[in-house]
Amino acid sequence: MYILAIESSCDDTSAAVLRDGILLSNVTASQAVHEAYGGVVPELASRAHQQNIVPVVDQALKRAGIERTDINAVAFTRGPGLMGSLLVGVSFAKGLARSLSVPMIDVNHLQGHVLAHFIKESEDDNDQPEFPFICLLVSGGNSQIIKVNSYKDMEIIGQTIDDAAGEAIDKCSKVMGLGYPGGPIIDKLARVGNPDAYQFAKPSIAGYDYSFSGLKTSFLYNLRDWMKDDPDFIEHHKEDLAASLEKTIVDILMNKLRKAVKDTGITQVAVAGGVSANNGLRNAFRDHAKRYGWKIFIPKFSYTTDNAAMIGITGYFKYLDNDFAAIDLPAYARMEK
Repeated sequence: MYILAIESSCDDTSAAVLRDGILLSNVTASQAVHEAYGGVVPELASRAHQQNIVPVVDQALKRAGIERTDINAVAFTRGPGLMGSLLVGVSFAKGLARSLSVPMIDVNHLQGHVLAHFIKESEDDNDQPEFPFICLLVSGGNSQIIKVNSYKDMEIIGQTIDDAAGEAIDKCSKVMGLGYPGGPIIDKLARVGNPDAYQFAKPSIAGYDYSFSGLKTSFLYNLRDWMKDDPDFIEHHKEDLAASLEKTIVDILMNKLRKAVKDTGITQVAVAGGVSANNGLRNAFRDHAKRYGWKIFIPKFSYTTDNAAMIGITGYFKYLDNDFAAIDLPAYARMEK
């Protein structure tokens, strides 16, 4: 049973093929055009998806060694994301599924990130979390603590009330003039910086919720003060600034996650989303596994960013439940209430 999966929620066009839940191919085309603008430009993203989607799907099928007539179902990201980008993937999926007379499977992008931990590259690849587990989902648009009871039963027990962690990193990188996307740049600089060089504000929010707007403001105001004495302060101290910023964000994330694990008693803990590629966060997970006896699950780097493999494995679970989508099902930019 072959599933073709399509992901187009933001600025990556991706297609994957799975056979009975085993990943055969995962092809992604990224868009460098946004770097000049310091962020994703929705109109440019949707145009690039239109150019990329046919060759990406074609390559996914070729690498999997199958023909399009072998496809048994088409899974696609329905939302949330940029509406223009989503419409390209959703429309393509509908057209292909209709032409092949196969069912469609709509996938929530965020659930896909969580279920990326169940992607199997071979039959003997069995290192997956057991239900229930706690998942920290951190990306440019989301920071959530999720109690995952099953592939279709996920309870958000904590989330950001303003900026997401990845968004805060990108904005602080932009303030420093380091470029976009800021995550990989900050990560690289932080590896050689002193994480205790500078202190930034940490929020005091009840429960498991996050807030990163205060940290962002603290970072900006401190930079302004330091640059009054040394206009080249950023250039002279960018490694230490990056390391201190990273440490602050990781501490904020882990403090709430540690509380959630303690309160629920669930010690199987996973991390997902784009920020899960950050070395500081990965090291913190490994440290907590040793200190608190957590069994941790950290995704491969190729499964941290937006990719169709995670859409495919989610679609596979839904296929087994005969949970299919109607042809008139619309995309959605924001989470449905």
